[in-house]
Amino acid sequence: MSYLAWFKRHGKKHAAVMRKLTHLSDAEVIAYFRYENMVKHEPDFCPLYKKEKKCHTMETLNCYWCACPHFRFDDEGFEIIDGKVLKSYCAVNAKEGRQIISGDVIHQDCSRCLLPHKESVLQRHFSRNWFETMRDVTPQKTSS
Repeated sequence: MSYLAWFKRHGKKHAAVMRKLTHLSDAEVIAYFRYENMVKHEPDFCPLYKKEKKCHTMETLNCYWCACPHFRFDDEGFEIIDGKVLKSYCAVNAKEGRQIISGDVIHQDCSRCLLPHKESVLQRHFSRNWFETMRDVTPQKTSS
């Protein structure tokens, strides 16, 4: 599955959850997206939920972003570096991130970065529209 296909599909799932939460305050919405609650109430939101497995090991994992607003991707590639196509990178060059090479493609590996799952970060940049908070991740049109 391409980055863009995943992104659009996930954004639609996110919007469906948000339609159920219109009666909640922003703080309550943020709390709703905590891993323990999502596993219980939104089991189809993430394939890891059925395995009761977290994507990151942290005490309070918030799943609101489930992708980082600092992640940048282009399925066609941004540029060629040493003969390899750069398809994704971190816009803030997070120290926990790294790039991996798979064949002739370079991808960003965010698996060690906890930044988008911290509620303190989410609270500073919160919007009820996931696509709005993720607007810079791709040069392509990202709205549903």
